[in-house]
Amino acid sequence: MSLTRRGFLIAGLAGGATLLSAVGPRGSGTDSRPAPAAGGGGYVTMPGVTPPQLKARRHGRTADGLLFIAPFRGRDDADALIVDDRGEPVWIHRSDQLVTDVRVQTYEGEPVLTYWEGERREGGYGYGVGVVLGQDYRRVAEVRTGNGVQGDFHEFVLTDRGTALLIAYPEVAADMRPIGGPRDGRVLDNRVQEIDVRTGEVLLDWSALGNLDLTETLTPPAENADGTPGKPFDPIHVNSIQDDGDTLLLSARNSCALYSLDRRTGTVRWRLGGRRSDFPLDGKAKFAWQHDARRQPDGTISLFDNQIANPGDGPSRGMILDVDEEAREVTLVQEFTDGRTFGQYMGNMQLLPGGNALVGWGSTGAVTEFTGDGRPALEMTGVGDGSYRAYRAPWNGRPATGPAVVAAPVDDARMRVHVSWNGATGVAAWRFHTGSAPSSLAMAGSARRTGFETAATVPRARYVVAEAVAVDGSSLGRSAPQTV
Repeated sequence: MSLTRRGFLIAGLAGGATLLSAVGPRGSGTDSRPAPAAGGGGYVTMPGVTPPQLKARRHGRTADGLLFIAPFRGRDDADALIVDDRGEPVWIHRSDQLVTDVRVQTYEGEPVLTYWEGERREGGYGYGVGVVLGQDYRRVAEVRTGNGVQGDFHEFVLTDRGTALLIAYPEVAADMRPIGGPRDGRVLDNRVQEIDVRTGEVLLDWSALGNLDLTETLTPPAENADGTPGKPFDPIHVNSIQDDGDTLLLSARNSCALYSLDRRTGTVRWRLGGRRSDFPLDGKAKFAWQHDARRQPDGTISLFDNQIANPGDGPSRGMILDVDEEAREVTLVQEFTDGRTFGQYMGNMQLLPGGNALVGWGSTGAVTEFTGDGRPALEMTGVGDGSYRAYRAPWNGRPATGPAVVAAPVDDARMRVHVSWNGATGVAAWRFHTGSAPSSLAMAGSARRTGFETAATVPRARYVVAEAVAVDGSSLGRSAPQTV
């Protein structure tokens, strides 16, 4: 790799990208009541998986699409979820690792599902990879940072150039005396990398400590930063990156600032917020400990203003800022808040087609969709121990594997069939085909889809096949024959 001025690295070693390859019809007399919980509260067709405990209240018109979240189930494990406005799952991905940033993006002209998956480290960062799934949920690519650093969970965004932007948090030694720390302090640098998804080549590698000063931090130095056991000091904490033409837009939590970087040189064009802001910030336009800064098509900048350092100090909010770079003026265009919910850390805001805004409250396990005039349209709670971000997007999923079916006799004449198709969208109903052999099946009944898992009682037979049906009655896919 080569090192240019002010710590801007370009053209490095390979980062290690890995390419891997309404109401439907109802049969006469079919019992299609919702599927009861299996023993322990799990799904019959997905043993060991417990339904997420999401609660949703809809107050107005929501934007089109499904919701994408990753509720934490504990320190190091999470679910990647796609759910509808009722909080009913469409897709459940279980992981014993940390999962963050589940969303729809575009890769090589096609919609893909992406997320970060890996290990969380003490101190609010992680080591892992970006994952890209096709609409059949098969892995299209895994993207890794390069030049000896491991990718962090705070960002994994694809560009229209076939590249990905990621962050890394390597530990380095730094002179912390300017902020009252030791000469040889343990400090987290923030590296921003652009990776070619197909080749894994590192196209850009920017170092925060090579371009920013430690004195920009608004976080007090950690007492254990001198090398004693514990977490290193995190002065900047970059948590979002956006490709912004010939610049990159960064958000840094621990300096409470946004940065516009020159892509060619790595130098800072301007700072917004923090100790060295190039723009006066007063009144309602002032933010703190923010996440998820995004340049919008009209030139404004949206972000999630956590606003607080401690629980109970809130509320947090989503906000839109008009940033006049020439006049160095900032105006608050709009804010989205319920006046009571706070996110001490994590969180995001997504502006939606039609004017609505989706706010993920981060460490508070809740999601709110607001109308364009700031009123709640949908409130969802029970999002685990929090979700790093939340999104809404249209998604057409058709899993490579067929529906899962479990059938058991009820008595000599009837059997109970449970069916689900993890990740399939557009399923309105199920048809059930039964018979004495796989080659001689006949339709025995049908049932509306009642949720992630649907149960129906049909006449008893030796074999059963479940067929997913769209709202227009067309077939979407069939399970393999199951014996009873």
